[in-house]
Amino acid sequence: MNYRHAFHAGNHADVLKHVVLLALCDALAAKPAPCFTLDTHAGRGLYRLEGEEARRTGEATEGVARLRRGIDPAIDRYLDAITACRDAHGDDAYPGSPWLLAHALRAQDRIACCELQPEEAAALKAVFAGDARVAVHARDGYAAIRALLPPKVDGQRFARGLVLVDPPYEAQLQEFDAAFAALREGLARWPQAAFALWYPIKQRRALQPMVREATALPAKSSLLIELLVRPDDSPLRMNGSGMLLLNPPFGLEHRLQPALASLHAMLEEGEGRGHARMAWLKRPD
Repeated sequence: MNYRHAFHAGNHADVLKHVVLLALCDALAAKPAPCFTLDTHAGRGLYRLEGEEARRTGEATEGVARLRRGIDPAIDRYLDAITACRDAHGDDAYPGSPWLLAHALRAQDRIACCELQPEEAAALKAVFAGDARVAVHARDGYAAIRALLPPKVDGQRFARGLVLVDPPYEAQLQEFDAAFAALREGLARWPQAAFALWYPIKQRRALQPMVREATALPAKSSLLIELLVRPDDSPLRMNGSGMLLLNPPFGLEHRLQPALASLHAMLEEGEGRGHARMAWLKRPD
């Protein structure tokens, strides 16, 4: 695997993923019972937007750098988390999903982060060296779903939680085969949890088989959230991204709908050139 998220940190796909992730975390933390989260493709957890990789692509300038405060609470929540990260790690720091999980969750919660690439896993361990809530596993994240679910940490079982599946899609559409097999395994092992799958969008028509398979997953409910900053007419670049949410917390769509519209307005490349949608594949009972 040659993918390095440092080249893409803070881009439009990160913005969507992280706004949704924080909303999921806040919904979990709203109830007093402890929760467990698993990040299957965690990366290094912390990035530098002034680093060589990020500067080479400049993707953050068309993503997080274009956000404005005071428009939507969910977006402000995300920007507040970035500010907290920079207060702790420097002005060019950008939080990956593991850092956001640790920031949003509580002392009684537990987080497992998986990263297969040795250098990235070592960096991730360094980020959380002093945080007893976070366990870093240098292993395949898909296999971890079978190994770590249902979660039991230090003898404690967790009824509530979240599994984030955020693969690099180096195999492009073939990645969905592995991702959906893992989701089916996870739902069988921990059916009451929420699951979130991030995916890139180049040409949406190529994703129709994925949507049909997502609809057939044995989840109680499933919600698609998509943000495109450009027309979905090129197979050569990522024009947008989406999140498939299985068993999302009650009311989450109402909190995210206005945020999605605001992200679209701020991030699309030219008026009318992108679009956003939120659609139930399977509504909750």
